[in-house]
This record gives sequence, structure tokens and C-alpha cells, in this order.
Amino acid sequence: MKLKIVKLTIIGFGGIGKGVAKVLLKKKGFIKRNYGVDLNISAICEIDGSIIDENGIDLKETLELAENKKLKKHKNWSSIIALDVIKKIKSDIVLELTPSDIKSGQPGLKHIKESLKRGMHVVTSNKAPLALKFSELQEIAKSNRVKLKYEATVAGALPIINLRKHALQINKIESIHGILNGTSNYVLTKMAEEGVSMDAALKEAQEVGIAEADPGYDIKGIDTGAKVAILANSLMNMKVSFNDIEITGIEDITPEAIELAKKHNCVIKLIGDVNRLEVSPRLIPVNHPLNVSGALNAVMIHADIAKNITIVGHGAGGIETASSLFSDILDVLS
Repeated sequence: MKLKIVKLTIIGFGGIGKGVAKVLLKKKGFIKRNYGVDLNISAICEIDGSIIDENGIDLKETLELAENKKLKKHKNWSSIIALDVIKKIKSDIVLELTPSDIKSGQPGLKHIKESLKRGMHVVTSNKAPLALKFSELQEIAKSNRVKLKYEATVAGALPIINLRKHALQINKIESIHGILNGTSNYVLTKMAEEGVSMDAALKEAQEVGIAEADPGYDIKGIDTGAKVAILANSLMNMKVSFNDIEITGIEDITPEAIELAKKHNCVIKLIGDVNRLEVSPRLIPVNHPLNVSGALNAVMIHADIAKNITIVGHGAGGIETASSLFSDILDVLS
């Protein structure tokens, strides 16, 4: 069987981008055997430059440089920015993996628009562009006859959006709510189980690599709000934006509140509720399916035919998120 060569551009080579590269190194043979496709990375873009090799970048070498913060030492490093790479390199699929800016959606929004307009499929983990401009981006993809895939924008490795597409087609989704942010759940779990302060729990989350240096998006509920907007549009056709979501974070949750919840046989969890377009801390009974610990996510879906479905799994991490990204890549290829 003759292999089809598929070219990918990766924009954003942080934890998720490196996770994609690691998984591709591990699973390239599997993809060749089962899909008849040879996935080649033609370009890797960072904030201040890019590596370009249309014959395929050596991922092992590039990962070693990236892990040692020496990406600029790569023989093919140049100062070409991502938007110019999109215009210059004709890839089959662009992976937009840059961090989210919920106020503007940039730079991911312009990367996604330009890629779609140039007839390239886009697979993304970047929440902000979709949370702000979901309908517009879908229209651009449709008019250019390409796919925009975004499973990795919601709850990391959990297959929520693709579950709807591939297993719940006959169903009408009537409600969705749950824990959509691993950092906030980790912090609340530490406070409840070990009696530590929020600051101490946050510091530990940063040390183990769960929380960013600035965890405000997680603790203030912004990250969860973006995911609620995406789920509202993609699974419930609600035509809303992030700005329509009412958000209350967990920054004001005290150890006293945690202890009071315990006395009522409950825990406090940050819940994203798609029907209500709301993010807020809620009391959850200790025996409830949404009472999951650590950095786990848990989502409850109610459908008219399948009834109640609960999905639990890892909502963060480069390797885990790569699982969802490859689900979308393989869907594009099918």
C-alpha cells in the first residue's frame, strides 16, 4: 500500500505542542499501518520564530532542543512568524496550539482564519477563538470546504464533542454540566482533603505542572466559561459567545466554607452549566458522580434517548490533550 504523505504545521510548541510531537513519534507506525498515512511536520512555529522543513522535521532532535530551551539552535530556525508560515507553507492540517487570550482571541484567531481561508484544515486546542467567534469560524470553514476540529478545547482527553458526533447521533442533548477545569478541582481537592489554604494548594499545583504561572484563568472560572460557550454552541446549538456566560470563580472559597460543606456531607466544586450559561462553585454530595478528586474532570450529559452519561478523565496535560488532537487529525483524514 502506497502511503499518503500528510503535512502538518504546529503553531505553539509548549506543553501541548511537544505532547503532539511525542505521541507522533510513538504512534507514527500505528498511523501508517491503520490509516495508510505518513504524517510529516513541515513547520513548527513559536512566538518569535519558526522551524521549517517541507520534507519533514526531525521530531526527536527538535524535542531535545525544546526540552533544553534551545529551540533557536535548530539548523532550520528562522525569525519567520506563524502568520507568514501559514501564508508560505501549504500544509494539509494546521494545529493551532497557542495559549488562549479570552479578551481578543489572538493570536490564535487570526491563525485559524488565515489557515481556513487558504484551504487548510485546522485542529485546535485553543479555546478563546471558538469561545468568542464560533459561528464565524464555522462559516469560514464551510465556505472553504475544510474542517475545523476542536475536541481538545474542552476537558483535555475527554471525548465529549466527538462522543456526540460518533456515538450519540440520534440523540438530542438536553443538558450538560460538570467540572471542566483540572486546576480548580486540584486546588479544591487539596483544601478539602489536606486542609491547606488556597495559596498553598495553588503553589503545589504550579510545582507539579498542573497550573500556569498565572492561574487566574482557572481560579476565576474564565477557562471553564470558555468551555461552556464552546459546548453550548457545538452540542446544543445555542449561538452564544463567552461574553454571555455568567462567571463566578473559586477565589473567595475559604477553608471555613470547605469545612461547612463537609458538615453537610458535601464538597465544593467549580461547575460549568451549559443550560444556564453559568460557571459557579456549587455544593456537591460526596456520593455524587461529579465528586472526583485531583485534576480530574467530570462531565454529565443528559440526552433524550441515551439518558444520563457521565465522563471522567484527565482534563489537562500535553500527552492527554494530544489524544484529543489526534482524534481530530484522524477524523480529518477519514
